[in-house]
Amino acid sequence: MSKEKTGAEGAEARGTEGAAPAAAPKQPKAEKAHKAPKAEGGGQAGAAPGKGGKPPKGQKGQRPGDGGSDSKARGKPVADPPGYKPRMKKLFLETVAKDLREEFGYTSPMQVPRLTKIVVSMGLGEAIANKKILDTATQELAQITGRKAMRTRAKKSIATFKVRQDMDIGAMVTLRGNVMYEFLDRLVNASMPRIKDFRGVNPNAFDGHGNYSLGVTEQIIFPEIDYDKIERVSGMNIAIVTTAATDAEARSLLARLGMPFRK
Repeated sequence: MSKEKTGAEGAEARGTEGAAPAAAPKQPKAEKAHKAPKAEGGGQAGAAPGKGGKPPKGQKGQRPGDGGSDSKARGKPVADPPGYKPRMKKLFLETVAKDLREEFGYTSPMQVPRLTKIVVSMGLGEAIANKKILDTATQELAQITGRKAMRTRAKKSIATFKVRQDMDIGAMVTLRGNVMYEFLDRLVNASMPRIKDFRGVNPNAFDGHGNYSLGVTEQIIFPEIDYDKIERVSGMNIAIVTTAATDAEARSLLARLGMPFRK
């Protein structure tokens, strides 16, 4: 009996020595940090500035710094006073239209020829080498007409004149409405009398469709131009577009408006 107990005890001792140590009990995981509730509008309450210290983005459709309804409204273009009519337009409606109906026997008031638009343009070939000339011409056209001038571009390249397609080579302004009548009034009554040795404009410069073209050799005839501030003397073309069907009707219309045709 003693031998059997001794063998059993030795076997238990050998099993205890070769067994691996028991694993330590797992500790419970730490609780996750509580998230802050989201504020209305998609942002977190008390959100910190974004990357680089930039403030958080505002609402969609607003620029940074805009005050929404508190922002200043953009200024509207200045309009003519209600009921305002230029002097030459009054002359046309009260006198010229009646005289034309009697002269040509129109049966309807819509047949009476009238002005449609006036196009003032300048061609500057020297602007190819000197861009400042084009800037000066644009400012002068704006002073003369009271409207911002638009630059004209070349339609195709011409190697002989060193012109490439889409190159700025001129400027132009299109006038309609009251501004058109005001410009024609200043041209006829204030600018043309300042032309040296002026004897009248060509009465045959019509295109066959009732439109008249006029050439001005010097821009200094306009009172808006200061002679001491110009860089160079340049001319311009003035095209007067009417609804007249024939040149005779257009000539009679312009003559009654004060155009000094050469006799």
